[in-house]
Amino acid sequence: MTQLNQFRYIKDNAFNQFTLLDAKMSDFSYSKHAHEEYSIGVTLKGRQDFFCQNAFHRSPAGGVIVFSPEEVHDGHSGIGEHLEYVMLYVHPNEFQPLFQALGHQTNEAPRIKNALVTDAVLARYVLLLKQMTSHNQLSAIETEQVLFNIAHSLLRHSGRMVDTFEVSSRKDSLLLRAKDYIWANLADDLSIDAIAAAANMSKYHFIRLFNQQFGLTPYQYVINCRVNLARQYIELGFAASRVALDAGFSDNSHLNRHFKRVFGITIKQYQRQLYL
Repeated sequence: MTQLNQFRYIKDNAFNQFTLLDAKMSDFSYSKHAHEEYSIGVTLKGRQDFFCQNAFHRSPAGGVIVFSPEEVHDGHSGIGEHLEYVMLYVHPNEFQPLFQALGHQTNEAPRIKNALVTDAVLARYVLLLKQMTSHNQLSAIETEQVLFNIAHSLLRHSGRMVDTFEVSSRKDSLLLRAKDYIWANLADDLSIDAIAAAANMSKYHFIRLFNQQFGLTPYQYVINCRVNLARQYIELGFAASRVALDAGFSDNSHLNRHFKRVFGITIKQYQRQLYL
């Protein structure tokens, strides 16, 4: 292996739900093989050529590769191209309860129809997991939500229909109880398990109902509450250096990433504008 071929595997040691590969290669070729996990890759640079499902495929930058468990494939960089890509490995046992919550009621792992797809949303979630893992910003609720969204994309690419749920008045009151629980524990490392338990619902059923009722996933709602709480702390005169932890974020960069998406500026910039 030459110095131009680099393979870095990153294990999700916090929750033990996935493994990531950060790969750079120019003259390396994978032999035919198969993984027991779902393997979801995003081509970042160059072109990845591979054989799978009795056909040759070429994944350009931005392309998304999806291998079902036990699906045989090979792979190499395109001729004359330096290749960079990220690959996410998730065992079907991790996805199974998510698939079932989305309407897939058998224990058989859904098979993905096409090994090469165009799916910017799926690519974004894979890269988000890599970013969070690399910066030690994984939280239970964020990890679960991203994996749930990935499971939804996989089920869609398998051609399976996704069920919908109706919200009754009783379930509506339970969801409001979940909101109260979130606000009461906002500074803690919240998990969907704990929030769903507060609503007396199964976890993945709860995620679907919450999103349908309020227009946000539980994770999005938690982040939204934390951003608004951080803003309140700044307006109360709290030091910017302590706001992130007090509002439930892992650090200032984690807070700023989400704060800027809502307000367009960082927390310090917001503070300076308030007290000019």
